[in-house]
Amino acid sequence: MAAKLKKGDKVVVLAGKDKGKQGEIVAVMPKENRAVVDGINIAIRHTRQSASSQGGRQPKAMPIDLSNLAIVDKNGKATRVGFRMEGDKKVRFAKTTGEVI
Repeated sequence: MAAKLKKGDKVVVLAGKDKGKQGEIVAVMPKENRAVVDGINIAIRHTRQSASSQGGRQPKAMPIDLSNLAIVDKNGKATRVGFRMEGDKKVRFAKTTGEVI
């Protein structure tokens, strides 16, 4: 099945502690049905100091479930993703505006 959300997509959070916030997808994990979004679902990780890194309390973006994310259309609103054939290519489009993503 084709992926509705991909790396680099601008998304909005639909549910959870970061509801309403927007960010860009950094990584997608399709097997776990999760994605890492820049600046969303931040947790503090304690790291030990080493020769290469400072150590201390480091903020880190944690994965969020794909069902809690929706892609943002050109108007800045959350939209669902559909698929259609344009010529012999399968493309994603925004359900609200109908334009190709």
